[in-house]
Amino acid sequence: MDAVTDLVTGADGLPRCAWGASTPDYAVYHDEEWGRPLRGDDALYERLTLEAFQSGLSWLTILRKRQAFRDAFARFRIDSVARYGEADVTRLMADAGIVRNRAKIEAAIANARAASELPEGLSALLWSFAPPPRTARPRSFAEVPATSPESVAMAKALKKRGFRFVGPTTAYALMQATGMVDDHLADCHVSGDRAGV
Repeated sequence: MDAVTDLVTGADGLPRCAWGASTPDYAVYHDEEWGRPLRGDDALYERLTLEAFQSGLSWLTILRKRQAFRDAFARFRIDSVARYGEADVTRLMADAGIVRNRAKIEAAIANARAASELPEGLSALLWSFAPPPRTARPRSFAEVPATSPESVAMAKALKKRGFRFVGPTTAYALMQATGMVDDHLADCHVSGDRAGV
């Protein structure tokens, strides 16, 4: 690992953010998903939900349970999850494939209901907080913030609309994961192009 840039060079010869080379699961996620622009209400609802479930846990835990989450939460179709009731909460609390946390499960359902009521849609609302692209990528993890003014504003706007488990740190993690910000380190092989944004 290069201590100056926090990059590692993988067996394939490609430089990556160090976390993205720590496990094969992370390498695929880092190379193919993290930081790439993602749009669509259901797609962003999925990421928002998974980021909320990750709170206090390793992202690797959530990543490895993602298919079970998709099965349990109707492929994260907002309209379907918004109709979940107490029987669904009971079912989800018994599902060993997901993280069984009642507050987070209830938040996921409440968030689907809140998302279904957004006149502009969830994708448009979330992307309205994306900052202008940086002039340069961070050189090290020390330059990557846990929150930003935009993530603070996003969390506040979501809470005002009835969303739960969406503090500024979760909002910033969502922004990183969905390409609203590019926190791949300088010299990481993953393209920093936000084309189409």
